[in-house]
Amino acid sequence: MNGAFEPFGDLFAELNRLQGGYGPTFSPGGPGSLRALPRRTFPAINVGSTPDAIEVLALAPGMEPAELQVTVDNGLLVIAGERKDDTPSGEAAAYAQERFKGAFRRVISLPEDADPARIDAAYKDGMLRVTVARREASRPRQISIS
Repeated sequence: MNGAFEPFGDLFAELNRLQGGYGPTFSPGGPGSLRALPRRTFPAINVGSTPDAIEVLALAPGMEPAELQVTVDNGLLVIAGERKDDTPSGEAAAYAQERFKGAFRRVISLPEDADPARIDAAYKDGMLRVTVARREASRPRQISIS
């Protein structure tokens, strides 16, 4: 038998090519991952949960509290605002610019047990912390047995 006979071509090479093409889409840190933000996404956010509340941390350095708007409507928490250009006028054009400027809007879907009437927001040292309390009815409670 001749060892050069390959009725389906080089199957493994073709599989490697397909995996390389789809790999970035499904791998951690790739465009489809929650861990990697697309370019120009501002502010970066972290969402956490405790038994009593949902915590949203938005990293928004260089902003003033008055420049941020936090709203809630139909189970969606919206963080919006506009980051001004802080480059002094008369300076040379930027060769490379990684700092985001302009209008932004981030929308976070809240769980069903979030209480939109009990939301607190605080901004300190470039960090916006939004705390959304959970409804009392959704919290576990101890039942005494008589």
